[in-house]
Amino acid sequence: MKLYELTESYNKIFELIEEGGEGLEDTLEALEDAIEEKAENYAKVIKTLEAQANAIKEEEKRLADRRRALENHATNMKLRLEDELRKVGLDKVKGLIFTVAIQKNPPSLNVLSTEHIPSTYWIPQEPALDKKNLISWLKEGNELPGVELVQGESLRIR
Repeated sequence: MKLYELTESYNKIFELIEEGGEGLEDTLEALEDAIEEKAENYAKVIKTLEAQANAIKEEEKRLADRRRALENHATNMKLRLEDELRKVGLDKVKGLIFTVAIQKNPPSLNVLSTEHIPSTYWIPQEPALDKKNLISWLKEGNELPGVELVQGESLRIR
């Protein structure tokens, strides 16, 4: 039986008992046992899924670290090649497969001071709510119209 079917049956039997039905306590207890067993099995599957997700997350981190190492190695090799070409005065080398050249990059901006930059060059930003500090302030007993502390509940598997 599925969990929601067990829950429906349990609630129906419970209602019948409350309405005066007799001899249903054993059925109710059996359904409760079945729900507990189903909950235990759910917890096992949840823990397995969480473990698999964690293993994937760790593998993603390992691969990201590997990618960064390869990118850094490629960058260092490019810098070394550029440095050596500059030392011998070459700005272009043609090979059979690749052509290596030292060329100018597009212009970039180096901001030394922002005080004289006109407002037309600034991008307006939406204000962001500092929820952590607001929660702390409300926990101290302060009140603010339109804001309330909410205590939710969630399932924990230990």
